[in-house]
Amino acid sequence: MKKDKIIFWTTTIVIFLFEGVMPALTSQTELAKEGIRHLGYPAYFGNTLVVFKVLGTLTLIIPQIPRRLKEWAYAGFAFDFLFASISYFAIEGVVFLSFFPLIFLGILTVSYIYFHKINNSLKDKI
Repeated sequence: MKKDKIIFWTTTIVIFLFEGVMPALTSQTELAKEGIRHLGYPAYFGNTLVVFKVLGTLTLIIPQIPRRLKEWAYAGFAFDFLFASISYFAIEGVVFLSFFPLIFLGILTVSYIYFHKINNSLKDKI
């Protein structure tokens, strides 16, 4: 159980830092704005994406949030990572940036699996 919690919190905190904290701190930089423009998205899309990323990561790390909302946050991040990868493949081709979101999808998947392992073992104890 302890190992499961360590794996869950490690992967979830990585998602929180890279998808919640970093975008919140860097979204208004010229580099971030150019990145959104380069992929062909309007400027407001980047701002909207940051708001939902911050809300989603908070949903994942706050234990009191209902499980159903956490499921939606996991699904939202899965779509985000998949579509980010597709966007990079469409614009850049086969480069590292095209695979980078898929790495985070893997980390998210581990977090999701261990989220369920922890919650199912808690149910068994009750």
